[in-house]
Amino acid sequence: MLVVCRAPLLTGLAEAWVVNEPAAKADAIVVLGGGLENRPFAAAKLFHDGVASTILYTDVRLSPAEEMGITLPEKEQTHRILLSNSVPETAMTVIGSSVASTYDESRAVRAWIEKTGAKSVIIPTDPFHTRRVRWVFRKQLRNTKTEIHVIAINPVRYRAEDWWRHEEGVIAFQNEVIKYIYYRFEY
Repeated sequence: MLVVCRAPLLTGLAEAWVVNEPAAKADAIVVLGGGLENRPFAAAKLFHDGVASTILYTDVRLSPAEEMGITLPEKEQTHRILLSNSVPETAMTVIGSSVASTYDESRAVRAWIEKTGAKSVIIPTDPFHTRRVRWVFRKQLRNTKTEIHVIAINPVRYRAEDWWRHEEGVIAFQNEVIKYIYYRFEY
C-alpha cells in the first residue's frame, strides 16, 4: 500500500514543508551563501522583474580551497554571476563578514536593515531550506518592522514534486529537517 501511495505522500510531505510566499515589491533581494547554481540566478531574475532595486549577497567564509587560491571565493563567484546576468554593479551590496551559516546571514541582513531602514526583503532559496530561512530571519528581525518573503526556487537536479527520486533531493530534505531542529534548539 505504501509503495502505491508513496508519490502522493512524499509530494504532500514536501508541500507541507516548503514555504513559498508570493514575490512582492521589496527593498532588497538576498542571495544566501551556497546554492551558486540557483540563488544568484533567481535573484537576477527577480531584479529584472522589478521586484527590488538592490541585491544583497554575503561575504561567505572562505573554504580551504579558496584560502589557497585554488578556487574563487563564493563572494566573487556570486558577483560574477550577477554581472553576467546584467545586474549593474550599483545594484549590488556585499553584507556580513566571513559568514558561515544561515544564522550569520540573518544577522548580516539585520545589520543592513538597521543601517538602511529597509522595510522588506525577499529571499529566494532552495525548497527545503525555506522553512529554516523563514524561521531564523523572522526571529532575528522580530523587533524590526521589516517583512520577510521567502521564495522557493527549484534546484537544478531535482524538483519538490519528485525529490525522493534523486539522491540530492533526499539529502537536501533530510539535512534541512535536521538543521531546522538544530536551529530551533540553538537559536
